[in-house]
Amino acid sequence: MPTFVTIGRRLLQPEHVAFVERYDASANPNFQTSRSFLSRVVLISRDESILVEEAPAAFAESHRFRMLPHDQVAINPLVRFQVEQFLPKEGYVPRKAYQSRLLWRDLDGNQQSKLLLSGAEDVFAVVSGTMEASEAPRPEPTQGQRRRQRGSRPAGLNS
Repeated sequence: MPTFVTIGRRLLQPEHVAFVERYDASANPNFQTSRSFLSRVVLISRDESILVEEAPAAFAESHRFRMLPHDQVAINPLVRFQVEQFLPKEGYVPRKAYQSRLLWRDLDGNQQSKLLLSGAEDVFAVVSGTMEASEAPRPEPTQGQRRRQRGSRPAGLNS
Protein backbone atom coordinates (compact mmCIF):
# COMPACT_ATOMS: atom_id res chain seq x y z
CA MET A 1 0.00 0.00 0.00
CA PRO A 2 1.36 3.47 -0.85
CA THR A 3 2.56 5.81 1.89
CA PHE A 4 -0.24 8.28 1.13
CA VAL A 5 -3.64 8.50 -0.54
CA THR A 6 -4.15 11.37 -2.98
CA ILE A 7 -7.66 12.80 -3.15
CA GLY A 8 -7.80 15.89 -5.33
CA ARG A 9 -4.98 18.08 -4.03
CA ARG A 10 -4.95 16.46 -0.60
CA LEU A 11 -2.44 13.87 0.55
CA LEU A 12 -3.71 11.69 3.39
CA GLN A 13 -2.07 9.00 5.45
CA PRO A 14 -3.73 5.74 4.37
CA GLU A 15 -4.54 4.76 7.96
CA HIS A 16 -6.64 7.95 8.34
CA VAL A 17 -9.19 6.68 5.79
CA ALA A 18 -11.73 4.30 7.33
CA PHE A 19 -13.84 3.40 4.31
CA VAL A 20 -15.29 4.60 1.03
CA GLU A 21 -19.01 4.37 0.34
CA ARG A 22 -21.30 5.11 -2.57
CA TYR A 23 -22.40 8.74 -2.66
CA ASP A 24 -26.08 9.37 -3.30
CA ALA A 25 -26.54 12.90 -4.65
CA SER A 26 -30.33 12.63 -4.38
CA ALA A 27 -29.98 12.35 -0.58
CA ASN A 28 -28.43 15.84 -0.58
CA PRO A 29 -30.67 17.94 -2.86
CA ASN A 30 -29.35 21.26 -1.48
CA PHE A 31 -25.78 20.42 -2.53
CA GLN A 32 -25.26 21.84 -6.02
CA THR A 33 -22.18 20.99 -8.11
CA SER A 34 -21.25 20.47 -11.73
CA ARG A 35 -19.06 17.48 -10.82
CA SER A 36 -20.40 13.92 -10.72
CA PHE A 37 -19.32 12.56 -7.36
CA LEU A 38 -19.67 8.80 -7.04
CA SER A 39 -18.13 8.10 -3.62
CA ARG A 40 -17.61 9.53 -0.19
CA VAL A 41 -14.27 8.91 1.53
CA VAL A 42 -14.92 8.71 5.28
CA LEU A 43 -12.00 9.53 7.54
CA ILE A 44 -11.33 7.48 10.64
CA SER A 45 -12.62 10.16 13.00
CA ARG A 46 -15.81 10.63 10.94
CA ASP A 47 -15.54 14.39 11.54
CA GLU A 48 -14.84 14.89 7.85
CA SER A 49 -15.54 13.16 4.58
CA ILE A 50 -14.38 13.89 1.06
CA LEU A 51 -16.41 13.41 -2.12
CA VAL A 52 -14.62 11.80 -5.07
CA GLU A 53 -15.49 11.15 -8.70
CA GLU A 54 -14.45 7.51 -8.51
CA ALA A 55 -16.78 4.57 -7.76
CA PRO A 56 -16.12 2.68 -4.51
CA ALA A 57 -14.98 -0.46 -6.37
CA ALA A 58 -12.51 1.52 -8.48
CA PHE A 59 -11.19 3.28 -5.37
CA ALA A 60 -10.86 -0.10 -3.65
CA GLU A 61 -8.88 -1.52 -6.54
CA SER A 62 -6.53 1.44 -6.92
CA HIS A 63 -5.85 1.75 -3.17
CA ARG A 64 -5.97 -1.96 -2.26
CA PHE A 65 -9.03 -1.61 -0.05
CA ARG A 66 -11.33 -4.58 0.51
CA MET A 67 -14.76 -4.35 -1.07
CA LEU A 68 -18.11 -5.26 0.47
CA PRO A 69 -20.01 -5.49 -2.82
CA HIS A 70 -23.55 -5.64 -1.46
CA ASP A 71 -23.03 -2.48 0.59
CA GLN A 72 -20.86 -0.76 -2.04
CA VAL A 73 -18.35 -0.02 0.74
CA ALA A 74 -14.57 -0.30 0.38
CA ILE A 75 -12.88 -0.86 3.75
CA ASN A 76 -9.30 0.02 4.55
CA PRO A 77 -7.23 -3.05 5.54
CA LEU A 78 -4.95 -0.82 7.66
CA VAL A 79 -7.79 -0.02 10.08
CA ARG A 80 -8.49 -2.43 12.94
CA PHE A 81 -12.19 -3.13 12.53
CA GLN A 82 -14.45 -5.19 14.71
CA VAL A 83 -17.68 -6.70 13.42
CA GLU A 84 -20.86 -7.44 15.31
CA GLN A 85 -24.33 -8.58 14.42
CA PHE A 86 -26.83 -5.75 14.28
CA LEU A 87 -29.84 -6.06 16.52
CA PRO A 88 -31.95 -2.90 16.72
CA LYS A 89 -32.76 -1.59 20.17
CA GLU A 90 -36.33 -1.80 21.34
CA GLY A 91 -38.42 0.89 19.70
CA TYR A 92 -35.94 1.52 16.88
CA VAL A 93 -37.12 0.50 13.43
CA PRO A 94 -34.32 0.90 10.86
CA ARG A 95 -35.19 2.07 7.36
CA LYS A 96 -33.05 -0.69 5.85
CA ALA A 97 -32.52 -4.36 6.69
CA TYR A 98 -29.18 -3.91 8.44
CA GLN A 99 -27.50 -7.15 9.47
CA SER A 100 -24.13 -6.05 10.85
CA ARG A 101 -22.15 -3.19 12.35
CA LEU A 102 -18.56 -2.29 11.49
CA LEU A 103 -16.74 -0.79 14.50
CA TRP A 104 -13.40 0.99 14.90
CA ARG A 105 -11.70 3.54 17.15
CA ASP A 106 -10.91 7.05 15.94
CA LEU A 107 -7.67 8.92 16.63
CA ASP A 108 -8.98 10.06 20.05
CA GLY A 109 -9.95 6.51 21.05
CA ASN A 110 -13.69 7.05 20.59
CA GLN A 111 -15.69 4.21 19.08
CA GLN A 112 -17.16 4.80 15.63
CA SER A 113 -19.45 2.54 13.62
CA LYS A 114 -21.26 1.97 10.35
CA LEU A 115 -24.33 -0.19 9.80
CA LEU A 116 -24.16 -2.63 6.90
CA LEU A 117 -26.62 -4.74 4.93
CA SER A 118 -24.18 -7.66 4.62
CA GLY A 119 -24.24 -10.42 7.23
CA ALA A 120 -21.73 -10.22 10.09
CA GLU A 121 -19.94 -13.42 9.03
CA ASP A 122 -19.44 -12.13 5.48
CA VAL A 123 -18.21 -8.75 6.72
CA PHE A 124 -15.82 -10.47 9.12
CA ALA A 125 -14.43 -12.62 6.32
CA VAL A 126 -13.74 -9.57 4.14
CA VAL A 127 -12.35 -7.51 7.06
CA SER A 128 -10.01 -10.31 8.10
CA GLY A 129 -8.90 -10.92 4.51
CA THR A 130 -10.04 -14.55 4.44
CA MET A 131 -12.56 -13.87 1.66
CA GLU A 132 -12.05 -11.89 -1.50
CA ALA A 133 -14.75 -9.47 -2.53
CA SER A 134 -15.72 -11.57 -5.54
CA GLU A 135 -16.38 -14.53 -3.21
CA ALA A 136 -18.53 -12.54 -0.78
CA PRO A 137 -22.09 -13.84 -1.06
CA ARG A 138 -24.92 -11.41 -1.58
CA PRO A 139 -27.84 -11.51 0.84
CA GLU A 140 -30.99 -13.12 -0.51
CA PRO A 141 -33.18 -10.53 -2.25
CA THR A 142 -36.54 -9.76 -0.69
CA GLN A 143 -39.71 -10.86 -2.47
CA GLY A 144 -40.21 -7.35 -3.86
CA GLN A 145 -36.63 -7.22 -5.15
CA ARG A 146 -37.04 -10.62 -6.86
CA ARG A 147 -40.18 -9.36 -8.62
CA ARG A 148 -38.39 -6.22 -9.84
CA GLN A 149 -35.43 -8.31 -11.05
CA ARG A 150 -37.75 -10.55 -13.09
CA GLY A 151 -39.74 -7.55 -14.31
CA SER A 152 -43.03 -9.05 -13.18
CA ARG A 153 -45.88 -7.31 -11.45
CA PRO A 154 -47.08 -8.04 -7.93
CA ALA A 155 -49.78 -10.73 -7.69
CA GLY A 156 -53.21 -9.51 -8.67
CA LEU A 157 -51.94 -6.85 -11.09
CA ASN A 158 -51.21 -9.11 -14.05
CA SER A 159 -53.77 -8.80 -16.83
